[in-house]
Amino acid sequence: MTTSNRPGIRDLTEVRVREPERIAAGWASRKRRDRVGPDGRLLIVAADHPARGALGVQDDRQAMASRSELLERLVTALSRPGVDGVLGTPDILDDLLLLGALDDKLAIGSMNRGGLQGSVFEFDDRFTAYTPAEIAARGLDGGKMLTRICLDDPATVATLESSGRAVTELAGLGLMAMVEPFLSVRVDGRVRNLLDPDSTIASIHIASGLGATSQHTWLKLPVVDDLVRVMDATTLPTLLLGGDPSGHPDETYAAWAAALDLPAVRGLVVGRALLFPPDGNVAAAVDIAAGLVHGRRS
Repeated sequence: MTTSNRPGIRDLTEVRVREPERIAAGWASRKRRDRVGPDGRLLIVAADHPARGALGVQDDRQAMASRSELLERLVTALSRPGVDGVLGTPDILDDLLLLGALDDKLAIGSMNRGGLQGSVFEFDDRFTAYTPAEIAARGLDGGKMLTRICLDDPATVATLESSGRAVTELAGLGLMAMVEPFLSVRVDGRVRNLLDPDSTIASIHIASGLGATSQHTWLKLPVVDDLVRVMDATTLPTLLLGGDPSGHPDETYAAWAAALDLPAVRGLVVGRALLFPPDGNVAAAVDIAAGLVHGRRS
């Protein structure tokens, strides 16, 4: 797909109706890059929340309801120096591909979006999006799986089995398997991830043992207290997630900066905190994060 015939956001539906084959052709011709740069660090923008019905950012429960606005913010973020790629579901990645935003960027496919936010089956993190075979066929660079572990919910064992199988299959294809584990509970009908150090450490050990090999496994973990002790639980390369932003952005940036000094921490996977900053300046927020990730020694 050449620059001259790339559609704009308003043209995406027309392309999907009249020329859907352009998606497959675009993946086949996409200009790719090394999966990890010289500094061994990554800044990935996350955009897979909507497919799980999670549209809110802070107090705005419909912040990500507009696809055109979300795509505009993603295109801005991906255009900034130091942004290595994006994590998303097929619908979003296909849109970004058509827009020409994925050349020279990593594309990580989000694989399991079945545990819809607020549902009675939220712990059933079924694989409803990308498969390892499709990730390889489309020339994506890896797959990410949410792996919530609730000791009181029988659906957890199916999630663990599915995640383990995906880790094995991605490794066999030479692709990154990004595992995002949480020890979780249900309180008053709502799912809550346990973000204390000991629970995070337990989730790390469970996630690290998934699959027949850890050769291509990366972890995606929250920033929690006592992170030095927490990150001593693994030798796997780890990207820290941003989560739903709370507090002042300067506090968030300071926490990221301190965490990025730890040996196992190799970057950030951040969505809402960068795409919906309090002042609305996506480019400025992304530039700060890129400076934190790539301005430090590996």
